[in-house]
Amino acid sequence: MTTNTTSNSKQLVQKTVFSILFTISFTHLINDMLQAVVPAVYPIIKDKFHLTFTEIGLITLTYQLTASILQPFVGFYTDRKPRPYSLAVSMVFTMLGLAAVAYASSFVNILLAVSLIGIGSSIFHPEASRVAHMASGGKRGLAQSIFQLGGNAGSAIGPLLAAIIVVPYGQSNIIWFCIAAVLGIIILSGIAKWYQEHLNLKALNKSASVEEVHHSLSKQKVILSLAILMVLIFSKYFYMASMTSYYTFYLIDKFHVSVQESQVYLFTFMGAVAAGTLFGGPLGDRFGRKYIIWISILGVAPFTLLLPYVSLFWTGILSVIIGLIISSAFSAILVYATELVPGKVGLIAGLFFGFAFGMGGLGSAILGKLADATSIEYVFKVCAFLPLIGVLTTFLPNIEGKKKTQKS
Repeated sequence: MTTNTTSNSKQLVQKTVFSILFTISFTHLINDMLQAVVPAVYPIIKDKFHLTFTEIGLITLTYQLTASILQPFVGFYTDRKPRPYSLAVSMVFTMLGLAAVAYASSFVNILLAVSLIGIGSSIFHPEASRVAHMASGGKRGLAQSIFQLGGNAGSAIGPLLAAIIVVPYGQSNIIWFCIAAVLGIIILSGIAKWYQEHLNLKALNKSASVEEVHHSLSKQKVILSLAILMVLIFSKYFYMASMTSYYTFYLIDKFHVSVQESQVYLFTFMGAVAAGTLFGGPLGDRFGRKYIIWISILGVAPFTLLLPYVSLFWTGILSVIIGLIISSAFSAILVYATELVPGKVGLIAGLFFGFAFGMGGLGSAILGKLADATSIEYVFKVCAFLPLIGVLTTFLPNIEGKKKTQKS
């Protein structure tokens, strides 16, 4: 009986659980949709509180820094002591932050409100990434892509819903998004139950394990590789900051479109990002993550360099191409990093999500300052060169294919 129980628990631990993967992806959609509402209503907030582009950048910086600084610590802690129900707690923070944004009466209040949303994000991403890893059954690239698909889809839907619900009726209507947060809390509570049961199964059969990447890289080589990945994250998210925070302003300023029309263009770009995300992980599983990282960052450079010099029609087309290509990078980078440092999923997820958010926030603040000093169009011309940093992928070691399976 004990042998059968152990065998069954091992099979459950090693199985790819698509129901959990798509459910955690859906909660990622909710989480990132709610977070995307704030930058989507920047034009309203800017006019209402008479803010400069620098102050708009500071709002993003406050949110991103709150999220980025805490995430590695959350991941490090939960690697040692998993906290399944912290997932639901994360959505509570996000809901409180959104409610605070809806009724914020000053710039300072907005900063305090977005910091609550940042805290929610810092708790959600490391633990949700661990759930995706647990449910992967060894298909880590696929699992991470499914997880990321939800987040990017949410980032795309957020601006579109904001254009429908908030832009025509005002800031206070952000409160309606709290309904989605309540749904997220309910679903995450159910995932937390599966998470706890999965931990119990692993404890029952400690030999249950999916394939681990084995490499003989020195500690110095691992650190150098992680540093290169961080630089690649910098290039990706600085460029993404120009699009998520300032693309609407760019379209309004250069092509004189309405706020709602600009939101549709932003939705199209973010939709392309969501679609492209789905391919990065599985292609990395099949062909090697290093090559996907190379293509997704360096390969997007010709299109970013063209973007500032074309018509509105071609701006829309190029933004879709850019979104499709650049979005495949993060899943491949994150899984590659977990293979460099096996057994530290929470720490690596927290570190890379945190760094990505931090770079996005810092990029938004710096680019806002640059826009005030020059112009929005100039910002896009400068950012066009960032993907060229992708050439550093050359120096990453090839670790795919060097796997071992633990004996049961």
